[in-house]
Amino acid sequence: MTRKEKIFALAKGFRGRAKNCFRVANQRVEKALQYQYRDRRTKKREARKDWIVRINAASREHGVKYAEFMRGIGVDNVCLDRKILAELAVNEPKSFRALCERVKKMRAAPEPLPKIELIEEEL
Repeated sequence: MTRKEKIFALAKGFRGRAKNCFRVANQRVEKALQYQYRDRRTKKREARKDWIVRINAASREHGVKYAEFMRGIGVDNVCLDRKILAELAVNEPKSFRALCERVKKMRAAPEPLPKIELIEEEL
């Protein structure tokens, strides 16, 4: 496959001269590959934002803010990432409610104060 054929294969589906004029197709394919590279990263960012929105909405239904919820499950060593938590919020609301109740119980219990040890220096 020649270089020209590769470019035209990548330009298949483009509109106007971008699909059949080599110079224009070459420019459009190069730009398309730049967009493709950039958007692979953007896709991950957008997915994470969506997960956070879903978790926030579901946790607020049960009276817990997102930040408190995430801190609570982190302190409680619940090893679920945001993707799985969002799936639980949408598909398994009872399981998600159990997590929210667990966080509420932890929030209600007063945190123990850290021990302060006094070190006496001998003079």
